[in-house]
Amino acid sequence: MDLVIPCNSLFRQTPLHPRLSFPKGGVFPFRCRRKTTSELQSPVSATSPNGNPFPSIPTHKVTVLDRKQGVVHEFVVPEDQYILHTAEAQNITLPFACRHGCCTSCAVRVKSGQIRQPEALGISAELKEKGYALLCVGFPSSDVEVETQDEDEVYWLQFGRYFARGPIERDDYALELALGDE
Repeated sequence: MDLVIPCNSLFRQTPLHPRLSFPKGGVFPFRCRRKTTSELQSPVSATSPNGNPFPSIPTHKVTVLDRKQGVVHEFVVPEDQYILHTAEAQNITLPFACRHGCCTSCAVRVKSGQIRQPEALGISAELKEKGYALLCVGFPSSDVEVETQDEDEVYWLQFGRYFARGPIERDDYALELALGDE
């Protein structure tokens, strides 16, 4: 049985190093797979040389109610893919800023299902327990229904107790200066 692997420079038809030799018969026992499904380069499914399918990566239906736009998006996301990246690959526009799980621009409230988010630094464990998640670093663990949240509202829920006088007023001039430096 041949092994199906991603194509890259390590697996060429000719050896990379003069001392590297091919196995008996002159061909490595694998085939190169070029079809990928996202920028994370993991296949949704693969087939063996005799055509029998290997187990595919589980996929889940994700439903996002975008409150700001008043639109509901439904799309399928592989379990090992970020929800935001997969949505963008399907030309679905969702709110985001940092793409690293450090802010709350892509915060959602999970209405049903589960999202695994090991890298979500932008929200506290307390907010995660209350059902908040970040789409940019969230992986679906089941079919999920979520609702986008106002970034300032999530920020207030997370940090409001530290500011006795109420929410912090946004300083648009400082934001404009900061964005101008990039």
